[in-house]
Amino acid sequence: MSQLPEPKWLLLLHQIPPSPPYFRAKVLRRLGQLGALTIKNSAYLLPDTPEHLEDFQWVRSEITDGGGVAWIFSVTPSSLSNAEIEDQFRQLRSADYKQLLDLLNTNPGDWQKLKRKFQDIRAIDFFGAPGREEVESAMQSIEQQLGRSKPAKTMNLDLKDINGRVWVTRKDVHVDRIASAWLIRRFIDPTARFVLVDQSKYTPTTGQIRFDMFDGEFTHEGDRCTFEVLLTRWTRSDAALEAIAQIVHDLDIKDEKYQRPETSGFAAMISGIIALYPSDEQRIEEGARLIDATYAALTAAKL
Repeated sequence: MSQLPEPKWLLLLHQIPPSPPYFRAKVLRRLGQLGALTIKNSAYLLPDTPEHLEDFQWVRSEITDGGGVAWIFSVTPSSLSNAEIEDQFRQLRSADYKQLLDLLNTNPGDWQKLKRKFQDIRAIDFFGAPGREEVESAMQSIEQQLGRSKPAKTMNLDLKDINGRVWVTRKDVHVDRIASAWLIRRFIDPTARFVLVDQSKYTPTTGQIRFDMFDGEFTHEGDRCTFEVLLTRWTRSDAALEAIAQIVHDLDIKDEKYQRPETSGFAAMISGIIALYPSDEQRIEEGARLIDATYAALTAAKL
């Protein structure tokens, strides 16, 4: 007999009394704050983790205290694949990021409120929705304009003398973080140790160097991705590295600024690595092999 797949999702079902009317709105607002995905009326999904189980248990308690009933199940949906469900979560958060980006572009006046809103969205962005890095870049630019950014952190770090440091970045690495990790370990800090964190729960520690993280020592600056920033700070002249920076820029920023002929093939390979390896450590390791080969080819081409 074939073994059933392990449940990956928590399902909350509820029945809420029609009166008082504000009670239903309160429950729905709370589920929205948790980042729950609406499957149909009165049915909501979250990834199956201890933290989300506790969240749903609190909601169930609120519902029963208000005269309703609620049930929580660990489920493996048969009509939707895990990938389809994850994509629906991304669509929700992508819409949130777009709304926030519109506010940043039109009315960035209440900066602290917008910053809190970004932190709230990021905390429930479980699967790396499109738009997050664009918002981070916009917020970084606004902080620089307001004089609240901390560029001195990067200027005080001499990348020529760094060795064996702890480098911290966000979980679920994609092209910019994979390429930046390669650049760090291949050229900047050969004995670097990488720590992958949930940024919403991470507290900076003295001596750690953050990259591709909001407020990190090395992250997006203006329209430059983290790889470009690291390469600029390192100040080494290398045409092959500059070419890789252009490839990474176009894939990460998505503005088609450079349009190198190698970009589409590189993108396909990186996408394959991300799809094949759920582990961030494996993505970094396999990505390093790909970038090593790309660097060798570009060096041989004598750009």
